[in-house]
Amino acid sequence: MGKRIIPFSPYPLTPVLLRTMRFPLAAVMLAVPALGGPAERRIDVTVSEGTSMAVAVSPNGQQLALDLQGSLWVVPIAGGAARRVTDEYHDARQPSWSPDGKRLVFQGYRDGGYDLWVVDADGTNVRQLTRGPFDDREPSWSPDGQGIAFSSDRSGNYDVWMVTVATGAVRRVTTDPGDEFMPTFGARSDSVAFIGTRGGMPSVIVAAISGGERRVTTVPGRYDAPSWSPSGALVYHSSAGGSSRLEHEGRVITGSENAFAFRAGWLRGDTLVYVADGRVRRRALAGGSAQEIPFTATLTVSPARYTRVRRDVDSRAPRRALGIVAPALSPDGHQVAFAALGDLWLMPVDGPQAGTPRNLTRDAALDAEPAWSPDGRWLAWSTDRGGAGTMLDLWVYDTRTGNMRQLTREPTSAMGAAWSPDGTRLAMLNVDGIWRAASVAVVDVATGAATTIHPQLFGPGAPTWAADGRHVLISALQRYSTRFREGTNQLLSIPIDGSAPVWHVPVPHLSLDARVGAGPVISPDGTQLAAVYEGELTVMPVSPDGTPQGPPRRVASGTAFQPTWAGDSRTLLVQSDDALRLVDHQAGTSRAVPLRLSYTPAIATGRLVVHAGQLWDGTGDTLRRDVDIMVDGHRITRVVPHAASHHVGARVVDAGTHTVMPGLIEFHTHLQKDFGTNAMKAYLAFGVTTVRSPGSTPYEAVEDREAVDAGVRPGPRLFVSGFLMEWQRVYYKMAVAVSSPAHLERELRRAQALRFDLLKSYVRMPDLQQRRIAEFAHAMGVPAASHEIYPAALSGLDNSEHTTGTSRRGYSPKAATLQRSYDDVLQLFAASGIPITPTLALSGGGLRALLQRDTAFVHDSRFTLYPAWMQSTLSIGGPASAGTIDAGAGGQMVKALRKGGTIIVAGTDTPNAATLHGELLSYVLAGLTPVEALQAATVNPAKQLGIDAGRIAPGMLADLVVVDGNPLQDITATTRVRTTIANGRVYDRASLLPR
Repeated sequence: MGKRIIPFSPYPLTPVLLRTMRFPLAAVMLAVPALGGPAERRIDVTVSEGTSMAVAVSPNGQQLALDLQGSLWVVPIAGGAARRVTDEYHDARQPSWSPDGKRLVFQGYRDGGYDLWVVDADGTNVRQLTRGPFDDREPSWSPDGQGIAFSSDRSGNYDVWMVTVATGAVRRVTTDPGDEFMPTFGARSDSVAFIGTRGGMPSVIVAAISGGERRVTTVPGRYDAPSWSPSGALVYHSSAGGSSRLEHEGRVITGSENAFAFRAGWLRGDTLVYVADGRVRRRALAGGSAQEIPFTATLTVSPARYTRVRRDVDSRAPRRALGIVAPALSPDGHQVAFAALGDLWLMPVDGPQAGTPRNLTRDAALDAEPAWSPDGRWLAWSTDRGGAGTMLDLWVYDTRTGNMRQLTREPTSAMGAAWSPDGTRLAMLNVDGIWRAASVAVVDVATGAATTIHPQLFGPGAPTWAADGRHVLISALQRYSTRFREGTNQLLSIPIDGSAPVWHVPVPHLSLDARVGAGPVISPDGTQLAAVYEGELTVMPVSPDGTPQGPPRRVASGTAFQPTWAGDSRTLLVQSDDALRLVDHQAGTSRAVPLRLSYTPAIATGRLVVHAGQLWDGTGDTLRRDVDIMVDGHRITRVVPHAASHHVGARVVDAGTHTVMPGLIEFHTHLQKDFGTNAMKAYLAFGVTTVRSPGSTPYEAVEDREAVDAGVRPGPRLFVSGFLMEWQRVYYKMAVAVSSPAHLERELRRAQALRFDLLKSYVRMPDLQQRRIAEFAHAMGVPAASHEIYPAALSGLDNSEHTTGTSRRGYSPKAATLQRSYDDVLQLFAASGIPITPTLALSGGGLRALLQRDTAFVHDSRFTLYPAWMQSTLSIGGPASAGTIDAGAGGQMVKALRKGGTIIVAGTDTPNAATLHGELLSYVLAGLTPVEALQAATVNPAKQLGIDAGRIAPGMLADLVVVDGNPLQDITATTRVRTTIANGRVYDRASLLPR
């Protein structure tokens, strides 16, 4: 792919777009209340081990610096109580001492990016040494004290750079196109060792500052963290053979220890100090045993305390529909088309019927993303109305006659339709991968023939046409480096003739908010491009081929989403929180558009009796025999010994030869519209009656929740959030690149307006702003989740996702090398009460184990509910795989956490409902009992969600699953689902499968 970056430095920036650099420390701190307060309950935790902890030795050999859980600590060389040097919100990592021993330099993530910071060894005089939009990491102070080497993505990949301490001036040291990182000085200041990805494989490289280099390691493998002994011996970390060790010239130094992948420190006589197995140790380079340097450190946690809002699952009163998906303004400006409650709608903007939508489809299909033809006659939209519900195709609706016809019949889901200026073609996304990976195609409207114009991209945005009809623009991810996956959402221009695409970057380092709902959308006359930056609507001039000709100009205040143009190229429609607004971008005025749409919750009625031959009610480790579960509407009224008289006048589900158990709860997945109506059916078919989605596109997620609640689409009860809230850099299509504290407040207001069930802070959100998210969520009465454990446990966050999971650091604070956790993590979870969703299924081990135990499972008819690309992944590592499948190191962590009292809640982070069963098997393989595994997907998540589910008892919601076998003896019995009862509605397996 061709790559050309076109910045617009010659143009003056408007005030709203001046914030392309990260905010200074003071600005971030002012946005967050001070620590403490009468509502907080603070608990001190004293730990003696550190997870993913680095150590540095002072030049005089008398002190150690540790970076335990994001703070720097100093401890005497003999060990003892550690003294905190930086506060809890700096994410201070990988310290290096100044040659005089008076200061420490470290990488800190105070304001939304990694910079170099310096602090005096007594904790005073903290100051920022580097700043800007790039990440500066892994500092090493030079022996002469004048400079600090570090790695940075300032050049488009990671290189070694040098900063002069006195002036702050930086210069680039290495220039190889591969990544170079983890620099370290030896006894002299004229050479540095670092890791270089020569030939794609990390190797230890030694380079002279003035030029020239030599390669130290030649055996293929993973290498990290070189360091020089006083005598000039080079020690580095190696992950060869599944071990985690320190080596010198290929010789293993640390034996079977789990040595962490950070620089070793040194004492005289070539004695190295390092961290392994969570403890600080010292040993002679020449050989011999290690001696421990014991330490303790006290961390403070503050468990969440707030009044939880419970979901009203009983009221039948009408509710306002908030899930308005992709509202599109007609060319004449008089109508709005949108998707909501599972259908396609058309609504007048003005006149006596203004604000009253008309249902165009009224069926069980999933409808999404309408788009107007330039002449205003046709609506194209994505729907699964034409098939078995697996794929979305493009259909067109004639607004004059009401006729509909199917346009595409691709093996992938067709989404994001955009009409060409002449109305003869449609650009679209062919979604054929997880998290909406998609290629870009052009469809002939007359014939339906599709031509791919760009191969698969990771979650691209919907297309728009340039005026010349020869270029299609999308938003796409432009990464900062190959070492870390995050980047910014920028404009990618794709010529339809197959020539090289071109990147456009209107404001360097400033991201479009997201790749859903933020544009780009080019005006009908081809002269303007609308996009959402920093949460607000902007417009910029473009040439006929779509090339921006100036910077974005803010044209309206308030939150904006999903802009579309009227034919006059002057008027835009946007979503603003829970409302629609028309904006005149020339006059700078706007007005509200009324929208009156409501639904009535579809709550089951009548009497239902489930005769259970065996019953596991969610508690205990035994089954009850021959019982009747009496249901009135959607709640259980009695659980009593079976009697034929109970069945009179009721609908009966006869499970007399089967086991009945509570419906399963999937606590971590991300909803995808491209799976169509079958996505929800698949959950039911695999026995899942409640789903929590901690991250999705805002209005689509709410529409999913409302469509299920309204009974339009059969599915499990949904608990949803909006965007993953990121800071300036993003990765996923379902993430928003928050640019500033003010932008964050706009996102939080939208979350409140759309009544999200939870908020999700993602990996690059600064810890101080993460605390703000938790405070706002709790004021709403809903939980806040993240990947973090600390200072999340101090900030009162409710949930931690993944045993490892993505981290901005490149390693996890919850699990060190070999995926092992230590005393600090175990105690923080236990003291804070934060539950963990392990998502062991991400490694695929549990599902592979299921396939090995039941070789026919890969051919299970329920997998036909999923697209072909997803079905093809099921056989990977399946029955043909050799070796024993176990839960791995992640399972060991789960077992240790469970033993320490941490609540385990089962989730998979995959859109495949079957994977939840593999997750449960992973827990059993890790050493949990079948009951503990089952409760992780029933009782425990129900308590976290605040719903009356997870148990079978009077007053509970009627969420039940009928299975073959005894899951208390064989956890895989949960896969053998006969019937699912969700919220009192009965779904037998056959009724959910494609016909």
